[in-house]
Amino acid sequence: MFSPITPAHYLFVGIVLFVTGMICLLTKRNIIAILIGVELILNAANINFIAFSSPVLFPKRVPPLVLDGQIFVLFVMILAAAEAAVALAIALHFYSRFGTVDVDQGDELKG
Repeated sequence: MFSPITPAHYLFVGIVLFVTGMICLLTKRNIIAILIGVELILNAANINFIAFSSPVLFPKRVPPLVLDGQIFVLFVMILAAAEAAVALAIALHFYSRFGTVDVDQGDELKG
């Protein structure tokens, strides 16, 4: 009646998340919305890492523990947490300086 979930299903979800994140990155002007788009793209990469480390996709790679994809996901999650902390600090400073989170106002920033 129901077919099992295969790695192709995970890859489809990853594609949908990636495309949604890219659309969010390219169309939004709000800093917070852009950060959400970046997080969606990172989550799409995580889903693809997990799908490609699946023993269903590569049945000959089933020795004791194959944790390649899970280890990459752990590193991406750490990177995403650090990126979110730094980006929110930048967004708060941007808001305190300009009173808005519209990225078009950033042309006045000087180094």
